[in-house]
Amino acid sequence: MSKQLTSTSINSDVQNNFSWRTLGPGILLASAAIGGSHLISSTQAGATYGWQLAGLIIITNLLKYPFFRFGTDYVYGTGESLIAGYYKKSKVYLGVYLFLSMFASVVGTGAVALLCAAILGFMLPASLELSTITLSVIVMGISWVFLVAGHYKLLDSVNKWIIIALTFGSLVAVIMAAGKPTVMTADFVATSPWNLATLGFLVALMGWMPAPMEFSAINSMWISAKIKAENTTHRQGLIDFNVGYSVSTVLALVFLALGVFVQYGSGQEIQTAGSDYVGQLINMYTATIGEWSKFLVAFVAFMCMFGTTLTSADGTARANSECLRLFKGNKEITNKQIFFWTTYAIVGGLIIIIFFTGQLGSMLKFAMIAAFIAAPIVGGLNYVLIKDHKKLSTVMNIWAIVGLIFLTGIALLFIANLLGFFTV
Repeated sequence: MSKQLTSTSINSDVQNNFSWRTLGPGILLASAAIGGSHLISSTQAGATYGWQLAGLIIITNLLKYPFFRFGTDYVYGTGESLIAGYYKKSKVYLGVYLFLSMFASVVGTGAVALLCAAILGFMLPASLELSTITLSVIVMGISWVFLVAGHYKLLDSVNKWIIIALTFGSLVAVIMAAGKPTVMTADFVATSPWNLATLGFLVALMGWMPAPMEFSAINSMWISAKIKAENTTHRQGLIDFNVGYSVSTVLALVFLALGVFVQYGSGQEIQTAGSDYVGQLINMYTATIGEWSKFLVAFVAFMCMFGTTLTSADGTARANSECLRLFKGNKEITNKQIFFWTTYAIVGGLIIIIFFTGQLGSMLKFAMIAAFIAAPIVGGLNYVLIKDHKKLSTVMNIWAIVGLIFLTGIALLFIANLLGFFTV
């Protein structure tokens, strides 16, 4: 900052100036988080296993928290993003992040765009039948034009309202469903998720919970831009981050509860592939709130996923551009670089969608699992970087170490199981 602020003036600034307008990067993070992990995986977890995975969702969000928060702490402490910090630490660090980001650009963007296309297909009249590929091309094409034309700020301005609408609608649906939960069938037998056969589902559930770990670096870029535009304080930034992180965590549990109250033990087959589960998800709302809400709920879900698609493509494009800027020693990111990496994310995502044609469930699962395997790598980079910058409190240090052990241990267990080291 251009001038030193005393503790008193900072506290006064927070009390007098923290408002709805100062919420920004944290809400963007929440928007990026509320995607396949919430709308699909969390709901499926509740519908299939009841409340058994509620603890896992809470633990995953808690143990990932330090690595996302380090982005906020680092930016306010140094004035630069985590990506710039990676470069200062080592070109190898930056190279590792760039590789993971390039992968996430196409896989993550493709996955959320495919889900967005499935919701769009559900909204269209029955007389207008369009293939998933066609709908995906429409979603990706509009996203590309939106971003290249610079209209992403328009969506950003209403992003808060989209999150509020989805949160409010989901809470109402859960409260109403809780008052009249689905009656379990007489022959229902609860299934345990705690075995190697379901490890892939568990890892996928945790992969985007609350968001891919690469978004910690992207979020740090949003925070840096926010500081330059509005001169926000560290405390304001932490409040914004904690609000966004908490909303995404609570919503994950809300979607889990919706699955529990509407589908668990009902005898209804839980769809796991294609766009079929999108229909089941929307019908959960209409079964509790009323048939009148069908299109409204579908529209809000579509806008949420469209926002996630834009956030993924735009965020990873800017992150990749920043990496190359640092490697080349340029002062600023150029519009040409943003254009190239945005196009890379959109076109690459479409190629991935074509590869997974008709396999929405498999596409999402692949993207989520890949994100989880990358999580301990990016988390480790953030931990090493923040340790070089500041002395962590004992609690935060232990918290981060436990988080790394958890993420690394589960990732290695999954890889070992995938390679056939265990028999199911």
